[in-house]
Amino acid sequence: MVSFSEAEVLAWVTAWLWPFFRVLGLFTSAPVLSQKSIPRRVRMGLSLLIVIAAQPSLPPMPNVSVNSADAFMVIAQQVLIGLTMGFPARVVFAAIEFAGEIVGLQMGLNFASFFDPMSGGQATAVSRFYGTCAAWLFVVMNGHLMLTAALVQSFNSFPVSNQPLAFLSVVQPQVWGAEIFKLGLWVSMPVVAMLSLVNLVMGLISRVAPQMNIFSIGFPVTLGVGLTGLWLTLPMMQTPLTMALERMLGYFL
Repeated sequence: MVSFSEAEVLAWVTAWLWPFFRVLGLFTSAPVLSQKSIPRRVRMGLSLLIVIAAQPSLPPMPNVSVNSADAFMVIAQQVLIGLTMGFPARVVFAAIEFAGEIVGLQMGLNFASFFDPMSGGQATAVSRFYGTCAAWLFVVMNGHLMLTAALVQSFNSFPVSNQPLAFLSVVQPQVWGAEIFKLGLWVSMPVVAMLSLVNLVMGLISRVAPQMNIFSIGFPVTLGVGLTGLWLTLPMMQTPLTMALERMLGYFL
């Protein structure tokens, strides 16, 4: 008769149980992967598949009884680390949408706002366009694989323990807000410079020819230059997006 001891069963279960909660936390907060269009069963199935595939490369897990108080602290640590790892990608997406807000403000399209079912709030047309392009670019440049690789590597940087908040002193999420403004200005600056030059020329024309109705021709010209700037700068969005995502995920490596 084949029999197993409690220690053996515990070693088999905890080898994938603790990583499963960390991966599930990532799938709950990461962009694209946490969309409402993806069913919860699919997220849980993908999380389990990633854990099974990555388990041979993970460090040994501590022997923590699943019915002890330490198990709750370990689960809290795994969920918090997984959720926190999804926030850097969220910060990058927020910076891209912030760049869209700045460009839309310069183009005069900030009045064209609508309800965004993905974020649950109001979004402008240019900001939503930037966000959609960033989501497609995130998938094309294998951003989801970058997140998964960083998550697997995080088990070496932040091993499983019963101290759920110890990793925050290393990650320092309180400084991530500055990345929104830095990356947002970086992405939007070329188009903003073009539109600022157009506005300067329009101001000079209104001074030289006061009889000309500058408001009737200013909006079409500004809109045309803004769309041209979007067309010219969108192919260059991959570089800042990739650099920002790698820099943000570097906190966990």
